[in-house]
Amino acid sequence: MAIIRRNDPFRDLVALQDQLFRTFDSAYRGGGREDEQSMVATWSPLVDIFEDSEGITLKAELPEVDAKDVEIQVEGNTLTLKGERNLEHEDKRDGYHRVERTYGSFSRTFTLPSTVDVEHITAESKDGVLRVFLPKRPETKPRQIKVAVSAPHTQSAPVSKQ
Repeated sequence: MAIIRRNDPFRDLVALQDQLFRTFDSAYRGGGREDEQSMVATWSPLVDIFEDSEGITLKAELPEVDAKDVEIQVEGNTLTLKGERNLEHEDKRDGYHRVERTYGSFSRTFTLPSTVDVEHITAESKDGVLRVFLPKRPETKPRQIKVAVSAPHTQSAPVSKQ
């Protein structure tokens, strides 16, 4: 008679989930033990981009990044944001129980449409959000054209020749 082992499906699922998380965590952190890991990696800030009749606005989430440490470059039709977010008290790693946010340098590159006036791009930082305004060239902005209304055309009676 064969012995049939009954497994708890939930225990197996939890074990599989733990193994999966350990595998991805190890791959993300570069393998090895967690206490030997560097807390610094490359990260990519989240960005929203929207457009209106005046231009394009790019909003990047840069919490704990000083505005003076952000570099914005325009070369041809390419806009690049570069900077770095550093871990506070990196020398005191022993005091941290968990570090889930990513620190280190970042770089994001965006292709600009030909409608952008690259000479008048502005940027401001407030509450951890960098706003880059990319104005449209005046000749590419939509403009309203008024339709002239002429007086109604009256038809005159034909002149008879006598």
